[in-house]
Amino acid sequence: MVELAISTNKVQVQNGNLNIDAYVAMPDQPGNFPGVIVIQEIFGVNSHIRDITERLAKEGYVAIAPAIYQRQAPGFETGYTEKDLEVGRKYKNQTKAEELISDIQATINYLYSLPKVKPGGIGTIGFCFGGHVTYLVATLEDIKATASFYGAGIANSCPGGGEPTITRTKDIKGTLYGFFGTEDPLIPNEQVDEIEAELKKQTIPHQIFRYDGATHGFICDQRNSYNPQAAQDAWTKVLNLFGQILP
Repeated sequence: MVELAISTNKVQVQNGNLNIDAYVAMPDQPGNFPGVIVIQEIFGVNSHIRDITERLAKEGYVAIAPAIYQRQAPGFETGYTEKDLEVGRKYKNQTKAEELISDIQATINYLYSLPKVKPGGIGTIGFCFGGHVTYLVATLEDIKATASFYGAGIANSCPGGGEPTITRTKDIKGTLYGFFGTEDPLIPNEQVDEIEAELKKQTIPHQIFRYDGATHGFICDQRNSYNPQAAQDAWTKVLNLFGQILP
């Protein structure tokens, strides 16, 4: 497929009294396209997340990356140093599941308000903490396709506390693909097995992909953990997922 010319914009998504900063990319041509929500790592809507958003637009999607730290740190974005990691984790620890779900629902509503977005279902893709959040919000009615990359803590925690996010698996509405590296120090392989077993038990349409030798952050070409082979294979699978499921 030939990459499409795109346009990008910074917008605000309204959720009650909260205005959520977001980055939007869409094909710069007439027509209607499926919508995809890109959910950030702990590092904010930084250049890597904007790049993913733009790559999806070039493939024929209206993609939006909302700032899921809007309540904690408006305008936050950073790099990948140890200090950056410390700050990003601090904000992550202040998030709450129901607020995240509410913000993503508001983002879905925003997408559907755009004339270029087709009705009938939204996709999500998320990385790191965003990989956990995509699993959490896969329970929303409009989410038909989820690509969850190395979301730590799904099996044993939930943003803001309470029962682990894995206990919500039964409420997932669409198809979920999970992507993990076998050498990820943040996600023991046993937890990946647990996630896969629960998806099977709850008869959720899914595939779990394990990349031998890959570690946390393997799709991000700005991190030392970047694994080009795993990244390319995973991206192809994401496009196949969205191409098959989204309207």
